[in-house]
Amino acid sequence: MARDMRHLDHAELRGIIGEQPYPLLFATVSGAHLYGFPSRDSDVDLRGVHVLPATEVVGLRHGPETRDRTWFENDAEVDLVTHDLAKFARLMLRRNGYVLEQVLSPLVVLTTPEHEELRELANGCITRWHAHHYRGFAKTQWEFFEKKRELKPLLYTFRVLLTGINLMRTGIVQADLRELPGGPSYLPELMAAKAEAEHAPLDGPSGDRLAADVTRLQNVLDEAEAVTGLPDRPSAEDGLSELLIRVRLGR
Repeated sequence: MARDMRHLDHAELRGIIGEQPYPLLFATVSGAHLYGFPSRDSDVDLRGVHVLPATEVVGLRHGPETRDRTWFENDAEVDLVTHDLAKFARLMLRRNGYVLEQVLSPLVVLTTPEHEELRELANGCITRWHAHHYRGFAKTQWEFFEKKRELKPLLYTFRVLLTGINLMRTGIVQADLRELPGGPSYLPELMAAKAEAEHAPLDGPSGDRLAADVTRLQNVLDEAEAVTGLPDRPSAEDGLSELLIRVRLGR
């Protein structure tokens, strides 16, 4: 019988990621577990940062900027994706909500003092332009939902819209749908249904009602972006550069 993957054993996961060929600055859980609606059969999405040695970045042959390993653990698929610190820092300076959610994830499997520095620097990477990331992600997930009529892309649609709205209003990255205000009243029921199966079909509100609620939240995100006090540009570039040099040179 497959394990119920709604509850993760972080000690077990630490043992798995300890087999990586490069040292890790951190590894956290992303995906449905972070978003607050994992299923019994959900994959485990691990995300993090590895550090290439200086010898693999200064010569003609460059080490892997991204490593992706997928395997099965107790009948559950586990996916570990890590970026080299330099690539991850560049992504943090762009309007990329994914990496901010990963570094700030409260579901920490492995951490280091440098991870704590990244978490602090992440606050200086948040800008008003992250609204574009969440707006675009919501559009993509809504299109998936219209094709598949499954709960997973529907919940992703609501999650990213509400995360974007909350970010524009508060400057706080909150990826857990259960903690985000302003969603339709039927969301807890949909999350409960999705918890039983990763690809559960929709059995709930009408398509017209869902479309109206998604359009409403898209408009709220637009309005929140228009009046947000978030800056236009990140302020953490110097700090990220200093951290990268220090870590790369082993200081």
